[in-house]
Amino acid sequence: MVGGFEVGAVPYNPDGWGPPESTATLAASSNLPLNVPFAPFSRSDKLGRIADWTRTMNNPGRPKAASDSVFDFTNDDSFPANADEDMSFRLVDGKPPPRPKFGPKWRFNQQRTQLPQRRDEEVEARKREAEKERARRDRLYNLNRSNVNATRREAAVFKSSVEIQPEWNMLDQIPFSTFSKLSFSVAEPEDLLLCGGLEFYDRTNDRITPKNERRLERFKNRNFFKVTTTDDPVIRRLANEDKATVFATDAILSTLMCATRSVYSWDIVVQRVGNKLFFDKRDGSQLDLLAVHETSQEPLPEAKDDINSAYSLSVEAAYINQNFSQQVLVRDGNKVAFDEPNPFANEGEEVASVAYRYRRWKLDDDMYLVARCEVQSVMEVNKQRSFLTLNALNEFDPKYSGVDWRQKLETQRGAVLATELKNNANKLAKWTAQALLASADMMKLGYVSRVHPRDHFNHVILAVVGYKPKDFAAQINLNTSNMWGIVKSIVDLCMKLNEGKYVLVKDPSKPQVRIYEVPADAFENDYVEEPLAEEDQVQPPGEDENGATANAGTDDAAEKVDAAQA
Repeated sequence: MVGGFEVGAVPYNPDGWGPPESTATLAASSNLPLNVPFAPFSRSDKLGRIADWTRTMNNPGRPKAASDSVFDFTNDDSFPANADEDMSFRLVDGKPPPRPKFGPKWRFNQQRTQLPQRRDEEVEARKREAEKERARRDRLYNLNRSNVNATRREAAVFKSSVEIQPEWNMLDQIPFSTFSKLSFSVAEPEDLLLCGGLEFYDRTNDRITPKNERRLERFKNRNFFKVTTTDDPVIRRLANEDKATVFATDAILSTLMCATRSVYSWDIVVQRVGNKLFFDKRDGSQLDLLAVHETSQEPLPEAKDDINSAYSLSVEAAYINQNFSQQVLVRDGNKVAFDEPNPFANEGEEVASVAYRYRRWKLDDDMYLVARCEVQSVMEVNKQRSFLTLNALNEFDPKYSGVDWRQKLETQRGAVLATELKNNANKLAKWTAQALLASADMMKLGYVSRVHPRDHFNHVILAVVGYKPKDFAAQINLNTSNMWGIVKSIVDLCMKLNEGKYVLVKDPSKPQVRIYEVPADAFENDYVEEPLAEEDQVQPPGEDENGATANAGTDDAAEKVDAAQA
């Protein structure tokens, strides 16, 4: 049987609020226990707490007090001071619950035991701390990034490829953002003429590994020619025969096609003669060299004499590329000859293995483009001849790229290539564009490294990898239609100009190209800002004039052309 709950007698005070004034009457008329503390109050008085649920009972860093009960009011002024015996009285066990072995679920349950208001305050506090930490990280990141970009921009702005003369008249400037939207499709080209001779590729080079590296040799007796468009006797002959309207070389076309990926300044001379258009490069132009670490965020030393400066590395890369293209061949004297011999070589002169394909593309109904394209080797595949282009990537110091080729080439070759695509995007894109222009069946990339990071004279070949140009172009996101769209837009723009000489200059600090009208005798006297020394064009860095003849300059080539024409 369930018993009832007796509330007891409640005294009535007819004179006002609270219990009656007579305690005797209260004691006599009430069955409540005597000597219970009572705190009289008015509406303006502060009430005491019944229970403090806002205490953190399980804070390990908080020093334990004598009493942790939520019902402990010994320090509350609302109760009289003679309640010392209540120190030993506990209504609720205030000890924290035992910590379980597994944390996430326990932490979730602990958060649920808190009051909603208290939990919201802690959540807001954590959010504020996280926001402060995020702001601090963003501030440091932007500071570091601004420092890197400032150094990189300063290095790029510091030097222009050509000195802008005051008498030059700027006609137009084209931002790179307009180039990315262009598209133009061309039909397959036709071969007009093949000149030179090719040696066969040595397949044993495909088995080179970092553990079985091969020393890079120096070819001192072979001549290389970097002849511009108007100094080419074959192009002059084709122009006289009205074979085309626009004339250029593969190096110049690839520079235009990959202009949006360039960081360093470059320039191309444009000559409008009658209804024909010639794209040329200056004597000692930067187009004869190979930029290294152009698109990297890691700044290179600015001192030109430093072996790791941009200029020194470009000379070293050109020297490596030429020697590599001759070392990977079967040098047994067996050559594949074409229609005509090398148009730039003298009788009996030893020249490098190279073939020039003069090809013609149709740009419009009455506009054709002829370009001289180069291939460096040939290979027999299924009883058919396949043309190859040979180029070499060079490692100068692993601390700049962050990837050590000797350790990563065998196990993580994709990571090495990805790093090179990030640091040398423009150079790899230009090589791919040249292979596509020449319709090469394969492009061989060599990985060449210094014997020691501080020795820029001696190098070793660590690996040789082959790629199909179309597949590699798709891998590096090189769009053929966009490449030809850029060339077509520049050709259309230049065909609207009057007869004369002009120069296209990549702005050293902004992603844009400027067109200047220059005098007819420009670049024939002292217009080159910093002409390349003959030893920089002909030999590897650090050797004397008689030590190597790796490259013949365009001045010598021009003399040979004049002699041939005479």
